[in-house]
Amino acid sequence: MTKKEITQLSYEIIGYAIKVHKKLGPGLLEKIYEECLKYELEKNGHNVKQQINVEIDYYDLELSNPLRLDLLVNDCIIVELKTVEKFHPIDEAKLLTYMKLLSVPQGLLINFNTTNITKSYKPLINEYFSKLADD
Repeated sequence: MTKKEITQLSYEIIGYAIKVHKKLGPGLLEKIYEECLKYELEKNGHNVKQQINVEIDYYDLELSNPLRLDLLVNDCIIVELKTVEKFHPIDEAKLLTYMKLLSVPQGLLINFNTTNITKSYKPLINEYFSKLADD
C-alpha cells in the first residue's frame, strides 16, 4: 500500500466511526462501539480482524497474557477504541507498540466518549509509514 492509500483508508475508518457515534451517541461500553464499527467496515468491503493477540517475542520466554488489539483493518491500520474522558500517554504508547510489533504503518485512537469524534481522534504513524511510496 502507499501513503495515499493508507491515509484514504484512515479517513474512511473515521467516517464509519462518526456514523456509529451519530447513531449510538456517547456513554456505551467500548465493546459495543467496536462491534458496530467492525460491522460498518466489513459491510463496506474491508477485511477486519478483531481482538487479535499481539505476540511478544522475548527470547525463549512465553508470556501467558498476550496483548490484544481491538481492530486491524486491511492488515495496515490498527484501530484502538476508547470510552474515556481523555486519552492518556499510555494509550498512545500502547498503540505505537502494537504497530511496531506487527509492522503496521498507521494506528488510530478513537474515543467514543465525546461529542465530536473528529476533534478527539488521534492518528499515529511510524517508520513503516515513512518507508511507503507516496502514491
